[in-house]
Amino acid sequence: MDQLAIADRRQLRRKLGFWRLVSIALVLCAGVAVYFYSDAGKMAGLSQPHIARVNISGIIQDDRELLERLNTIAETDAVKALVVTISSPGGTTYGGEVLFKAIRKVAAKKPVVSNVRTLAASAGYMIALAGDRIVAGDTSITGSIGVIFQYPQIKTLMDKIGVSLEEIKSAPLKAEPSPFHPPSDEAKVVIQAMIDDSFNWFVDLVADRRKMPREEALQIADGRIFTGRQALQMKLVDELGGEDEIRAFLDSRKVGKGLDVIEWKAPSSSLPFGLGSAAAALVKSLGYDAFPSFGALENLGRDKLFLDGLVSVWQVGGD
Repeated sequence: MDQLAIADRRQLRRKLGFWRLVSIALVLCAGVAVYFYSDAGKMAGLSQPHIARVNISGIIQDDRELLERLNTIAETDAVKALVVTISSPGGTTYGGEVLFKAIRKVAAKKPVVSNVRTLAASAGYMIALAGDRIVAGDTSITGSIGVIFQYPQIKTLMDKIGVSLEEIKSAPLKAEPSPFHPPSDEAKVVIQAMIDDSFNWFVDLVADRRKMPREEALQIADGRIFTGRQALQMKLVDELGGEDEIRAFLDSRKVGKGLDVIEWKAPSSSLPFGLGSAAAALVKSLGYDAFPSFGALENLGRDKLFLDGLVSVWQVGGD
């Protein structure tokens, strides 16, 4: 191959590399433009009078971003009412407590409706109690009023493999309960007292918010779950239905039917419309496998979940 042919091939490679980079830049610029355009449209909608909707799903924990979002809703004059949609088996008792208080802060300024969807049990029901009205489906699952504390016990396994753990403690109740030995009677008493205290707080909350005698609330606070129809008979919810019933209640509170319902979502940490994955696919098709980081744009912010402390959750041990 002569020198002229080699030079032509090198020039062709440089041109191809240049257009590959231009293609990548165009895709990223388009993604950024759509991202900011969609955010601008969202902000414009939030500035107009509307009904806010917040979805609470999955395991409930101490979610600071959600608390800040609820606080912003409480302080935003354009929000005329709040609908809290709940699909959750529960979670930490503390997580339910702080969300309950945050929603009650909103309710001090504007009407709040709790919409029990598929499941709002334990701490999920605790959150529903914060609404001025609870609307559930006929076959929704709710209730499971109670508190549980669980920890693993691996002493038998350690005995089988010949491993032991020695402890020197400042007091017998330090670091109890321990997974390395069965709890003492003293430790069981302390743990039970802690659970009873949180449970009594939960029962008092039910009695207060549902306007029922504490003895009546205590009778249904045995951990069992109810369908929406059963919960209505037990006075745990106010009404069976959905969007029409929610709108009717808000109308009775002088919240206009013509207002749009706008979902207040958590800020997204990825490019919209799957553009992160699209960019990754394009980059790979252009031969730039050295940029694997693009593929992670769709997975930012997904942290592993751990539940610590007292738990108000239905079927906490399930897979």
